[in-house]
Formats: sequence, C-alpha cells, structure tokens
Amino acid sequence: MVDDAQLRLIIFITILAVMFTVERLFPARQLPTKPSAPSQKMRLTGNFGIVFISGLSARLIFPLGLMGLALFFTEQNIGLFNLVDLPEWLVITLSLLLLDMLIYWQHRLFHKIPLLWQLHKVHHADTHVDSSTGLRFHPLEIIASLVIKGVAIFIFGIPAFAVILFEVLLNGFALFNHANIRLPAKVEAVTRLILMTQILHRIHHSQLFKESNSNFGFSVIWWDRLFGSYSAQATKPDLEIDIGITEFPDAKDNAHLWGLLSMPFKRRNK
Repeated sequence: MVDDAQLRLIIFITILAVMFTVERLFPARQLPTKPSAPSQKMRLTGNFGIVFISGLSARLIFPLGLMGLALFFTEQNIGLFNLVDLPEWLVITLSLLLLDMLIYWQHRLFHKIPLLWQLHKVHHADTHVDSSTGLRFHPLEIIASLVIKGVAIFIFGIPAFAVILFEVLLNGFALFNHANIRLPAKVEAVTRLILMTQILHRIHHSQLFKESNSNFGFSVIWWDRLFGSYSAQATKPDLEIDIGITEFPDAKDNAHLWGLLSMPFKRRNK
C-alpha cells in the first residue's frame, strides 16, 4: 500500500517531471547569457539542493507534519470546524479556500515586512524562472510557512484530508506557474481568468518593484483581483522582462547552495 507521504511524493515528482520536460522542449525564455549569469547546472544544483535541505529541516522540526497536526486537533475537537456541524464537502471546500487565501496574504507579508523579505528574496534572486524556481525557498521561510499554516489548522480545525489536498495542489501549482513555458495565446487568455499563468507570474518575478508587488497568488487569480494586487501586463513584453532582484549583482555567488542559504544574512550592496 502507498501511504499519504509516498502518494504526495509520487504526484510531486510526476508534475515536476512533466513541467521539466515541457519547458525544455518548448521554452518560453532562454537562460540569461550575461557573464555574471549562472549556468543552468549551477542554478539547478542550488535550487534542488535548497529544497532538499528545506524538506529535511521541516521534517526535523515538525516530525508530525501538518497532517499529523490536523489529525491531533480533530481527535481533540479543537478548531472551528470540529465544533460546528457542517457537511464534510463544505468543510473541505472552506478549508481549501481559507488555506489558499492565507498563502496569498502570507506571500504579500513576506514582500512587505523587511525581516520576512530577507528570507523570501532567496526565491526572487533567481535570474531565470523555471520549475526549479518553484522549489527555491529558504529553509527558514519554509519553517515560518509551516508555523503559519499550523496556526490556521489549529484555529479552524482544518481536517487532515483538506491539508493533504491543499499541499498537493499548492506544490503542483507552484511548479506549473513557475515553469518556463508559454500557453497558446487563446488558452492563456482563458486560463488567466481563473489561474495564475506563467506570464502573470513572471510579472511577479520582475526586477521592477511595482511589478514584483503584484500577482501574489500561487493558484487562483481571484485573491489578487479581490485585494487589488492583480497586474495583467508588465511594462516590457514577456520575453524582455528583467527577472530577479538588483540587490545582488553577482548572480553566480547567489546561485550555488551556500550562497542561497547565506543570502538572508548578507549585507545589501550600496
């Protein structure tokens, strides 16, 4: 039998493999060729290395995981959904919506609060956006996110199934909207009415402050539209958007694993 953790891993690897293959067959943008730009090998080694360390750190600090936390709170009748009598389908739906809105606001706060931005900038410092960028988060940011989601699970009594489903969807959408692909124009025009597409998310990875502070959603576009952070078009065409942050001009130093891990603690260049 395949347990929940194994199933999540299988789904994750499958989506990653599909996105990884498609973006290499039909890339939307080419890897930067500036002398200071890191090679693809350097980028991928750093990006996949940090996701491994982040996952290991999360497992060591939260051995039960979010699902275990949800099961415990359910057994103890802790949280709103454990205290009210609602149909299971409604609880699952509300849980997914609450968690997704939570991640939207978490993302906005990680851009707004300087201390949190020091962690989140590791993700934005990538000079090229592809599926591996969707995995590139500092271990301390991953731990902070787990704490935030854990508090939500505690308050609302979100059931374990909803937690698992949300984590699968969150990881899948992160790989999807970071992928270095471009949907056919007509498909993209319809898709962006509901989901965060690759073009919309590349706007979020622009070096321009007003553009990087838009399109915060990881899955649906509704929260950005509802809370006024939606940006339909960048200043430059999609192919010409300058990706990354200007804080660290020597991109090679911040592509390898140690550079990514130490980045939040480095001084800004004057």
